[in-house]
Amino acid sequence: MAAILVAVTSCTLDKTDYESEISTIVTEHFEYLEVISFTKNDYQISIEALNGTFYKGYNDFRLKITNIQTNESLNTSEITFLPISTNYNGNNSSGPHRYNLNYNSTEDYYSGYAVFTNESTDSENWKLYLSFTDNDQTYTVDQDIIVEAQTNMNLNMTSFTGSDGEQYFIALVAPQKPKIAQNELVAGIYTYNPPSNEADTFPDASQFSYSEVADYTLLLDPRMPEPSMGNHSSLNNEDLTQQEDGLYYGIVNYTMTGNWTLNFRLQNQFGEIIKGTEVSTEFTPGIEGARSELYIDILF
Repeated sequence: MAAILVAVTSCTLDKTDYESEISTIVTEHFEYLEVISFTKNDYQISIEALNGTFYKGYNDFRLKITNIQTNESLNTSEITFLPISTNYNGNNSSGPHRYNLNYNSTEDYYSGYAVFTNESTDSENWKLYLSFTDNDQTYTVDQDIIVEAQTNMNLNMTSFTGSDGEQYFIALVAPQKPKIAQNELVAGIYTYNPPSNEADTFPDASQFSYSEVADYTLLLDPRMPEPSMGNHSSLNNEDLTQQEDGLYYGIVNYTMTGNWTLNFRLQNQFGEIIKGTEVSTEFTPGIEGARSELYIDILF
């Protein structure tokens, strides 16, 4: 235990803002709370997410639509969900999301996810575009939303262009609050689908289409990059592979608190590396540790 305490102290001295970063209290959020509720065309639409907030990065959400006239919730409708960001120049973009929401009959809500690629600012805002059907009539609604900055570095994300020319996104999903132990590491991996046709009436979902990357492997090499840590790694880590829910699962073994870099190499189903480089195993005390060209920094 003494050796660990000395190492943490040394790491603190080498980075001026490390002490303030490590003292940040990380709160785990397990409860779905209302993010927004609004009424359009005699329908009450409510969206819940963890902590009642949309954050930059991965967001799992639950949506309910209630007919105000009958006080009945919709449970047979196909609901589409399209988040669009508009900047000060009027340029539109989106991020990975589930366009056709899934209905949970047990809990009576529609579920989906959205990876917001940036937070809301004075010069960039997000709007949701929804469509649903009731009594053979289709309704389309839109609503402004706020996306907050993600202060929990364990839920960071990154985007990049792979060697195949495709645009990829990796968003960390879990753990929210790692432990000094082996932790299940969960991430979403997505790719942008370039449109094959000219844009139709806005918002044209074909211009903002994303897919979950299937059957890839995210090779993992965690390191402590602080100069005093020598860019050391840990044992018993496991690469991330895709499971039935579409997310990627692996194991990361954090041996102490502090700054960690999750060095990645994204490998396709043919064994080809799409992005990322191997990191030297050389112990390098006194200098900041080398990183893969594909990485995400975390802190706990």
